[in-house]
Amino acid sequence: MSDLATTLRRIAVGTTALGAATLAYAAGYERTRWTLREATLPVLAEGSRPLRVLHISDLHMMPGQKSKQAWVAELDSLNPDLVVNTGDNLAHKQAVPAVIRALNPLLNRPGLFVFGSNDYYAPKPKNPARYLFPSDKRIHGISLPWRDLRAAMLERGWHDLTHTRTRLTIDGRLIAAAGVDDPHLKRDRYDEIAGRPDRTATLRLGVTHSPEPRVLDRFAEDGYDLVLAGHTHGGQLRIPGYGALVTNCELDRSRARGSSRWGAHTWLHVSAGMGTSPYAPVRFACPPEASLLTLVPRTTGGDPAREGTRGARFGARAKVR
Repeated sequence: MSDLATTLRRIAVGTTALGAATLAYAAGYERTRWTLREATLPVLAEGSRPLRVLHISDLHMMPGQKSKQAWVAELDSLNPDLVVNTGDNLAHKQAVPAVIRALNPLLNRPGLFVFGSNDYYAPKPKNPARYLFPSDKRIHGISLPWRDLRAAMLERGWHDLTHTRTRLTIDGRLIAAAGVDDPHLKRDRYDEIAGRPDRTATLRLGVTHSPEPRVLDRFAEDGYDLVLAGHTHGGQLRIPGYGALVTNCELDRSRARGSSRWGAHTWLHVSAGMGTSPYAPVRFACPPEASLLTLVPRTTGGDPAREGTRGARFGARAKVR
């Protein structure tokens, strides 16, 4: 009996030590292991020149996060043609200057944005069980100064796509874009932007914070080439070989981050984002990321269900730290 008790005690000690080491890694290292991911997606009109899109999301910025601010600013060296921000920039009522400091070089480039729940409301402590067993009940913190953030972005020339359709030309390439307010808060009103986008556009782009299928279906039905979203944090906690445990929305776990088809024509790209709630500052097997998307013309004369599979790749590189 004493041998069994000793064995059980060793197992308990080992399990506790492993859990502590995992938590230390997730909180102390991985959540600041800034990663650039790349995808090449065949979504442009035939004969178009490639278009480089930098997709950033879910900064969840706190005023003192200097490393994150410096890394985001350095992304400008990638020389993107277009920057798309899919929301959840704030995690503190005094974080607007930090966000603008991080985005400052990128604000000199053409940009589009929508907001998420953590632009409107600060995060609050939650029962950890809500991570695995989410509910429709929303717990909001104090209101955040999203209007100040919006004004700063607009002043620098970025376009707010909240329930808006717009057209912009980048180096001779016409982009037709539209977006909705955050579906996670049920603020989306797709009917305000419904209808097919300009057929002459090089790219027809949809933007949303939360990739709720009801919204993705509408973008796909209207013929958008690509939809960009964030919100999921890639699952934030992933199990190697299994993937995300949850997505915090109605999207299936297999699409928690990265690129996938949404129907026969539309592509979806979900960013795992760069931040976390200050009350759950951990990531595991899911480092914070920005995405550099190289958009290329669709293959002609091929099976539309296969052309993207041949042309797409998704992987990580560490050229920017």
